[in-house]
Amino acid sequence: MNINEAIRTRRSVGKVKQDAVPQESIEQILEAGTWAPNHKHTEPWRFFVLREGGRELLGNALANIAVSKASGKTEEDLDAVRESARSKAMRAPVIIAVAVEPSDDPKVIELEEYGAVFAAIQNMLLQTHALGLGAVWRTGEPCFHPLMNEAFGLREQDKMLGFIYLGVPDMEPKPGKRQDAASKTVWVEESVERLNG
Repeated sequence: MNINEAIRTRRSVGKVKQDAVPQESIEQILEAGTWAPNHKHTEPWRFFVLREGGRELLGNALANIAVSKASGKTEEDLDAVRESARSKAMRAPVIIAVAVEPSDDPKVIELEEYGAVFAAIQNMLLQTHALGLGAVWRTGEPCFHPLMNEAFGLREQDKMLGFIYLGVPDMEPKPGKRQDAASKTVWVEESVERLNG
């Protein structure tokens, strides 16, 4: 699969089989992430591979976060909230949690650290697709909750930037649709002075 094909045919695959994903494939996906561009070569990404019982780490974190936001509920209702949140971590046989650990170097711009990790996630999604696997990048408010940081041993300044749920596809992705680049592009070929003169 060439790069043009990979970019244009990759889709979020939210439904995957519970079949095991080969270790070698997971390692290739992780390695692809490490080749993302990053200023000052800080490599601010951190990966947590959750398989089998390891997915409970995420499930318990999601449950604790859901319960922390469920005020005024009965214990029975809280049990249902807890179980619903916990089950989300079982939707794929492998989940790669991806966090940013920004450099403490004052010369490093924190936002650029985030950009590097987002680029790493895109690399990982493209590698997943090239391997014939399916993946969806899940984010949302629970990612950024202090309890998520606590569950994964992250510092206060670190952030979980998402979870890549991956496995063998169990759905047919819909065709993609994008506005063409021309509708989002301004070509600047004259100097500002000349344009304003």
